[in-house]
Amino acid sequence: MDIEQCANNFSHSGGCEIGPRPIDLHLKAMRKMGVKVHDAHHGFIYCEADKLKGADIQLDFPSVGATENIMLAAVFAEGDTIIRHAAREPEIVDLQKFLIGMGVDITGAGTSIIRIKGNNKKLRDVEHTVIPDRIVAGTYLVAAAITGGDITLRSVMPEHLIPVITYLRECGCRINTKKNTIHIFGPTRPKAIDIIRTLPYPGFPTDMQSQFISLLSIARGTSIFVETIFENRYKHVEELMRMGADIKLEGRLAVIKGVKGLTGATVTARDLRGGAALVLAGLAAEGTTVVSGTKHIDRGYEKIEERLSQVGALITREE
Repeated sequence: MDIEQCANNFSHSGGCEIGPRPIDLHLKAMRKMGVKVHDAHHGFIYCEADKLKGADIQLDFPSVGATENIMLAAVFAEGDTIIRHAAREPEIVDLQKFLIGMGVDITGAGTSIIRIKGNNKKLRDVEHTVIPDRIVAGTYLVAAAITGGDITLRSVMPEHLIPVITYLRECGCRINTKKNTIHIFGPTRPKAIDIIRTLPYPGFPTDMQSQFISLLSIARGTSIFVETIFENRYKHVEELMRMGADIKLEGRLAVIKGVKGLTGATVTARDLRGGAALVLAGLAAEGTTVVSGTKHIDRGYEKIEERLSQVGALITREE
């Protein structure tokens, strides 16, 4: 088959520039399942396969995207597939629940080994409610913490936010949880945290690192953050320093010496979670903060200014 006439092709992955985001785990798994992957050609990767074959796949890192792609590919593959060192995030469990509803024999999501029986010829219709976004919920919890607010989040799953809730309590927040609600009382001023390391689930999520650095920038004492997932996820730090934050970076390490208060400034969101962190810092800062680059924030938060305005924030969007 001529490479220009391959049935399937896709462009290189995009998203925020927060460090290397290779798709080698995806391609390695697809090759093991019988896919011929051609080198990049004019910005695209070309793939071809007569049929997919079930395989025993060992991931070098518990990648959420790779785990999900293998799960989906395995549904129609010939034979069974085993994913070892699989990601354990709630989103993986939710995908398994969806596939089971469609008739797929799949087990193990939420553990490090997932097994999928292939040879599915036809899937049945299913109605499925996607789980709440735990990072959006965590961001709004930090909004309350950084402003000393008092809010209740509904239609959330507290068990998905245990690391976030644990560290918020360590900061001085009072948090009450029920089945699908979280009530948070923010402190007058948060307390520093000795050290936080980002880790794959069920560890502290890398997607909450930026928001917590905003919170800890006004804490009493000095906190340390270690970013173990993405090496270039501190772009928001320079912007926070423009607002008066005292933060020193050394590789993957951030040392945050809490200041009594931040000052409003004109700052730029350079990625999704970093942009959210700047919005949170602006809520707590004295004076007006202008955040540009909102296209990044909009990728992960629906009408964030309206949601925050509903609980008392003085925030508007300007075209």
